[in-house]
Amino acid sequence: MTVLVVTNDFPPRQGGIETFVRSLCDELPSVVVYTSREPGDSAYDAGLPFPVVRDRTRMLLPTARVTRRAVELMQTYDADRVLFGAAAPLGLMGPALRQAGARRIVAMTHGHETWWARLPGTRQALRRIGDAADTVTTVSSWCAEQIAPALSPDAVRRMRRLTPGVDTTRFHPGSGGAELRVSLGLEGVPLVVCVSRLIPRKGQDTLIRAWPRVLAAVPDAKLLLVGGGPDRARLETLAAKLRDHVIFTGPVAWPDIPACFDAADVFALPTRTRRLGLEPEALGIVTLEASATAKPVLVGDSGGTPDTLQHTRTGYLVDPHNPVAVAVRLIDLLRNPAHAQALGKAGRAWAESDWTWAATGSTLRELLDI
Repeated sequence: MTVLVVTNDFPPRQGGIETFVRSLCDELPSVVVYTSREPGDSAYDAGLPFPVVRDRTRMLLPTARVTRRAVELMQTYDADRVLFGAAAPLGLMGPALRQAGARRIVAMTHGHETWWARLPGTRQALRRIGDAADTVTTVSSWCAEQIAPALSPDAVRRMRRLTPGVDTTRFHPGSGGAELRVSLGLEGVPLVVCVSRLIPRKGQDTLIRAWPRVLAAVPDAKLLLVGGGPDRARLETLAAKLRDHVIFTGPVAWPDIPACFDAADVFALPTRTRRLGLEPEALGIVTLEASATAKPVLVGDSGGTPDTLQHTRTGYLVDPHNPVAVAVRLIDLLRNPAHAQALGKAGRAWAESDWTWAATGSTLRELLDI
């Protein structure tokens, strides 16, 4: 019962889907991964307990060559289950892999499949993917609502929710935040942290626009933007007048991420939907990682993000287009540490009870009939 995982989203490339797919591999008894090239992949793959086969390209597409290679890997590793790390477009290989002997096919969807479901050509392709798979999974209730109309009635009946879990042994209170504050010279200051790629959808610019109002109420507050990305230059220009009140870390290695959450008094990610609804936030695993570290969370209302918090209990859902509303919530949390800590404590308990990898792995094994 070896599972062939076919995916473009796999470490050392960093991102929520990459973390999701990699963690799922640990929940399967026997797995081989077929994925694309990535800088640093040889060193990363050498430390894994399962084989990883890298294609010669930087992006897998469901071409005839890639399909033949996937079939060869099924035969070489005696794999009779297939997991597509992202349904679109790789799930179009489903019929060929079924013919080659795949007994169960699971196709995972995330955020981009929601716009596939809206456009005529891609909508038809998504329908074919759904019909070829035994199960199409979704990460949030919002994603399920968006994708279902594109699928056949039979495929809709076979849809299942499969959400990422949170490693609460890795993300926990006391996971290095105090040391990180010392290294950055931030001991004792009120600190808001955002951990995400620097891209327009994630809303770091909303935080920067909110910051003058935050400083008027909490003069020593700092904003720590963790991560790299193509929007950094624009964000730095926007924050130029705030001098040392807004700090950019640049890219941070995966082992050092928990300390970034742990350093925060408040975690904030005012992510938003862009491009007329074609670029939403499917879920937002970093919000759950922040909750697991017992931090109150402030999250933008976009796509599936409401699923990542309990509004007023573990944090607050905010209008990501309104810097004033964001500032008001941040000021309240920074001025009322007891309330902020209570939200964080509730978030930690929720992560431990409802967002475990054990539960996610059990669901996946059921779907793959392992």
